[in-house]
Amino acid sequence: MAGSLTLLLLIILSTGGCWELSAFHCSLYNSCDCSFRPDLDALDCDLARNVFGQHLAREQLVKALKVFVETERPSKPLVVSFHGWSGTGKTFVSSLLVKHLYKDGNRSPYVHRFSPILHFPHAQNVNQYKEDLKLWIQGNLTACSRSMFVFEEMDKMHPGLIDVITPFLGSSWVVFGSNYKKAIFVFVSNSGGDAINNVALNFWRDHKDREEIQLSDVVPSITKAVIADQEHGFWQSEIMKQNLIDVIVPFLPLRPNHVRHCVRSELEQMGLASEEDVVHSVTDSLVYFPEDERVFSSTGCKTVAFRINYYL
Repeated sequence: MAGSLTLLLLIILSTGGCWELSAFHCSLYNSCDCSFRPDLDALDCDLARNVFGQHLAREQLVKALKVFVETERPSKPLVVSFHGWSGTGKTFVSSLLVKHLYKDGNRSPYVHRFSPILHFPHAQNVNQYKEDLKLWIQGNLTACSRSMFVFEEMDKMHPGLIDVITPFLGSSWVVFGSNYKKAIFVFVSNSGGDAINNVALNFWRDHKDREEIQLSDVVPSITKAVIADQEHGFWQSEIMKQNLIDVIVPFLPLRPNHVRHCVRSELEQMGLASEEDVVHSVTDSLVYFPEDERVFSSTGCKTVAFRINYYL
């Protein structure tokens, strides 16, 4: 079983926006190796138009990427960690990053996605997974310094496994001459979601605009929740102990008006943008919390596409 993972890792290379990236961007950012074509204006536009209720995610990502991409010799790879409940847009935003950073978008051979359930399913094989993952990261960084690695569902990752890539995230490791410091690592997790939701709920109860929520209001609680979770991939991790995560990105719970935006967006893609009765039916059919106040959607926009088909 462990041996088969090695073969699996050899075949799991992962597979528009507001405007196209021009050659000017290549010259400006000096970063067009490996089909890396960052168009941060288009990314910002796409986030503004298609990601609802996530001002912190938009602000933090665009700012961090701008600094990273415009730095000719970064001191370390960019390491970003997404946190929030399911349905708040974490996976969608990760796909937008890929879309606007690489010429071939999600078909780029330089973007690599890992799922603990798919790629690291058996706890008894953790040592083999570590060796395979280390070789996989090292090999792809040697082939392309501008590689991007996305680790889904970190809250389901076997504790201790992810630490094998710690040397690749810092500022002192050399990977066989490859400038690994140009790479991007993205970790996606539901952990910290409850803490984020509590902050958002308290702001709502205090009659404060959610746009007033700052990173400092949520990051300490997210970090505390992750560190305390013994089943999280970052449990007692050197990545946390060495503070190797550059940006913690919180995804806030969605209000009914955000859900309505999601429904309208889905309908527009289906050519049914005028179906306002469907918008209201789908929005009203979702479960909201707290139960007596119905403030936030329990599933975000995750089930919107399915429910639209039910109400058409």
